Amino acid sequence: MAALKVALVPYILPEYCYDELVVNLNLLHVPCLKVFLSKALGFGVVAGSLVVKMPQILKILGAKSAEGLSFHAILLELVAISGTMAYSIAHRFPFSAWGEALFVMMQTVSIGFLVQHFGGHTKRGLAFLFTYFALLSFLLSPVTPPAVVTTLQVSNMPTAATSRLLQAATNYRNGHTGQLSAITTFLLFAGSLARIFTSIQETGDLLMVLTYVVSLACHSLILGQVLYYWNATGRLKEE
Repeated sequence: MAALKVALVPYILPEYCYDELVVNLNLLHVPCLKVFLSKALGFGVVAGSLVVKMPQILKILGAKSAEGLSFHAILLELVAISGTMAYSIAHRFPFSAWGEALFVMMQTVSIGFLVQHFGGHTKRGLAFLFTYFALLSFLLSPVTPPAVVTTLQVSNMPTAATSRLLQAATNYRNGHTGQLSAITTFLLFAGSLARIFTSIQETGDLLMVLTYVVSLACHSLILGQVLYYWNATGRLKEE
């Protein structure tokens, strides 16, 4: 029992919730159940983010092509992810509330480089990596004014929406979704849905909640296109 308490308190449950749910077996204690569900979902999203874009990366590597992916959409997505990371760190939100941003960022940067590399612009891709990480280091450093971080988070909603709309426009022009991974698209959709609940529960921050609401709407659009263009994308693979 002592080992279980060390594992759960305070990372998963505050001590009073541990007493209610584990010691007293009060499994109908709604506030503590919400805390547990939020933490479980949060860490689940973080764990899932370790591989959320790997199907996309493997699909690009397997095809040796990034056809159908918008580099400008990737750049805007990185701006939104970086803003969320900086805002969350500045406000000392628990890692379970935003940790997936770190892992999604690393995978998105990799995809950005692959888009450039397979587009015949490897040097441009390397310059992109250097520039991005230099700017990210500055953004996360103490010298960055808090107002800049907050402004970046506020801009996340239109930035994320523009990113997804650019990808949606690319899909529409092509008449298929190219090397866009259906698995990755679905996981991003599910993660955004879970994050709405965990953000309400763990941060109570309206900006964070609205950011994930917009993200869910945008991922819903792309997921809808993946399903709509499924046959066209399948014919493209065969060709």
